[in-house]
Amino acid sequence: MIFIDISKLNLWVQDRETFLQYSNNIDWRYGQKPDITKSHQSLTPERTKNHPENSLERLVQNLLLNFEIEANFKTNPAQWLSVVQDKFRMSTNAGYGYTITDLINSGTYKLFIGNTKHYTATEEKFVISNPLLNLAFPDGFLWEVVEVYSSLPTIVVKWRQWGRFNGAYKDYAPTGETIEIIGTSVIHVNENFKILALEHYYDNNQLLEQLKSGGKLPKVEQPQQQVEGRNTTLSILRILWGWMKKLWSWGKLIKNFRFR
Repeated sequence: MIFIDISKLNLWVQDRETFLQYSNNIDWRYGQKPDITKSHQSLTPERTKNHPENSLERLVQNLLLNFEIEANFKTNPAQWLSVVQDKFRMSTNAGYGYTITDLINSGTYKLFIGNTKHYTATEEKFVISNPLLNLAFPDGFLWEVVEVYSSLPTIVVKWRQWGRFNGAYKDYAPTGETIEIIGTSVIHVNENFKILALEHYYDNNQLLEQLKSGGKLPKVEQPQQQVEGRNTTLSILRILWGWMKKLWSWGKLIKNFRFR
């Protein structure tokens, strides 16, 4: 095991709590620092690995979790610390290399999943894709480093991501089961452990297949009274709109008549 005194290194390889504590004057996506309390409470008892405090595994896990915070919540590229800003690229399964700006505009989940037979990333928006997964996994979609195979400058890691499918995904029913995906990432870093490139490799159909395994939710029919009430409202609005058009036409006639 490689021993590294992480406490003497830069902020972006410290634990998430420390990273957020000293991340001040930041343009946060929702106007304030993200609250990781819930995910931290879930991560501790459910993770399969508890890496030693000053191990390479702990450092890499810290780095990628802090990168995830920046990718999802920091809207100013100049404020990202975990990457080499002008060189960074992220890809999935040897696909397109996305920049910081791409991640800010789209979010990590959308670009991480990519286009599959179950999901069309190019048709999704950031405001839709991330909250959908948050709803599907109300207790968090957690992530951990399982094993590190190599060190600087090309770090190869095996990772695990999991969560309990207790909330609906789009119009698909939750199953209450734990969904787990396993993958490998290649992290190209500089001498300060800043990320130059991040390559993910995993079966990107697996997640969506499991999210759709519960089948479609039953359609809820609206009570007839609500439907009739809505139809009545629409009829009244149509009548009012007809009157407004007539008044507008009469106004034009009067105006034209006065200025002839």
